[in-house]
Amino acid sequence: MAIQFTTIVDENTLVVHATGFDENLSQVRNYGLAIINAAKEHGVTRVLCDELELEYRLGTFDTYEAAAFISSQAPSVSRAAIVCRADSLADALFWETVAVNRGLVVRVFKEIAPAKAWLDGLVP
Repeated sequence: MAIQFTTIVDENTLVVHATGFDENLSQVRNYGLAIINAAKEHGVTRVLCDELELEYRLGTFDTYEAAAFISSQAPSVSRAAIVCRADSLADALFWETVAVNRGLVVRVFKEIAPAKAWLDGLVP
């Protein structure tokens, strides 16, 4: 199943819950843009992506391209936390490195609670 997701606003954070799997680079770009646009529409600058039910299938080059593209489109997002499955952590951390190197303030986590604490500025 392709990426499916829902969004809600919790105070000043857009909370995304994603399921399925990423079929290709185009789909991941569209998913990223939809999140950025939802944050803009709701006037929030923080994003929490719960991707615990999302399977990462992109290869290394497409992961790099996705991170570079999304970083270039997200100047209005001040902080983003992505929570992923343990078996996807290496890919997610690579994505994080590429995005951070391009100016996006983003961190990857394995659990929701630390991600929320980081978004709230409670941990460095």
